[in-house]
Amino acid sequence: MKLEKRKLLVVSVMLFALFFGAGNLIFPPFLGQNAGSHTFPAMLGFLATAVVLPVLGVVVVARFDGLQRLGQQVGRRFALVFTVLIYLSIGPGLGIPRAASVPFEMAVAPYLPDGANAAVWMAAYSLVFFLVALWLCLNPGKLVDRIGRGLTPALLVLLAVLLFSFLFRGKTLIAAPQEAYRQAPFLKGFAEGYNTMDTIAALNFGLVISTTLGAFGLKEKRDKMRCTVLAGVLAGTILVLVYAALAYMGMCSSGVYEIQENGAWTLRCIVYQVFGKTGAVLLAAIFTLACLTTCVGLINSISQYFSVLFRRVSYRAWVLIITFFSFLVCNLGLNMILSISVPILNAIYPVAIVLILLGLSHRLWKKNRYAYPMTVAGTAAVSIVYALDGAGVPLGFFGRAFDKLPLYGMGFGWVSVAGGMLLLSLVLKLAVRRKSAGE
Repeated sequence: MKLEKRKLLVVSVMLFALFFGAGNLIFPPFLGQNAGSHTFPAMLGFLATAVVLPVLGVVVVARFDGLQRLGQQVGRRFALVFTVLIYLSIGPGLGIPRAASVPFEMAVAPYLPDGANAAVWMAAYSLVFFLVALWLCLNPGKLVDRIGRGLTPALLVLLAVLLFSFLFRGKTLIAAPQEAYRQAPFLKGFAEGYNTMDTIAALNFGLVISTTLGAFGLKEKRDKMRCTVLAGVLAGTILVLVYAALAYMGMCSSGVYEIQENGAWTLRCIVYQVFGKTGAVLLAAIFTLACLTTCVGLINSISQYFSVLFRRVSYRAWVLIITFFSFLVCNLGLNMILSISVPILNAIYPVAIVLILLGLSHRLWKKNRYAYPMTVAGTAAVSIVYALDGAGVPLGFFGRAFDKLPLYGMGFGWVSVAGGMLLLSLVLKLAVRRKSAGE
């Protein structure tokens, strides 16, 4: 069975919307401003972790019919723990609150009247934000129409208005790259792509797309996989175009004003430069729409998962629980949320990348029961140590030992360990086979 082109486009746009949230909006312009004349190689690295790996993740999870089944290639306990950890980190523990707090703190708070209580306004804004998200999620059957045909096209129109206005009215001056982007811009951009959380989110959204295609009448696994790949490619293409536009504006503004605190302030400066004070309305609309669509997708998919894992609690109940908890965490403030996110992402992201790559090449390892456990274990060990090291936790001997790994200082010490453990698993498999043959 073939899916109508119109429906495939709607699914693709919905997938783009699920990915495109707070981080996707603020990190590309920040990268462009910091990378300056080295923006192109930095963006190639960024696109690898912010577009290519997420799209591949969606395909892999759809192939395995869910993240938990993919994780079971490592082990049942790992599958459960890792899946829950993924859902909590991209959900109520970090991803959803961040997506809700960014539009307020960067597009609303700067324009509040003097003397206004920011905490009260934040509570009011986030309450309305999550009530709208709750309303959208309580009717999951209508998500495709509301996101794919409504919210996302509006978001893309607003971004197009910003880009074309900048091309004709924006000031342009490209500066030299900051130190972090001077020596290895590709690797720096690759690591910056972690911040979008999209590779982790892809392990969640793969099942959402598969379920949506099933609702459109696709029942055969082959048909679902083909449409998932097509939807992923189309969504990825839209992401690349939007990221390129945002990074271009950041790059062209790198010499216009000083390096900002984060990407949200960079984007705010760009909007103010082009539209003046009236740009606050456009910026607030862009931020809110981008973050709302991502929050809705996360609440929906996480609630579906937990309603299956804990069958006594219904989908609607989980929607209420996750929305309420996210509302509470959101009001801790953006700086608090961002300070927590970096160590967590440094620990989880490499494991997610390795799991996706192993899943893509599953035919090579499906008869090797050591490949998944050993490779993932080695990756997890290095990434956890690196995350703790970055958080300032004293590690003593372990810290000094891991620091000797190639590219460890740039956050890629796990690459050599993952490759070594995969080779070791092949050697172990051959040794066990020879021993069995000798007996």
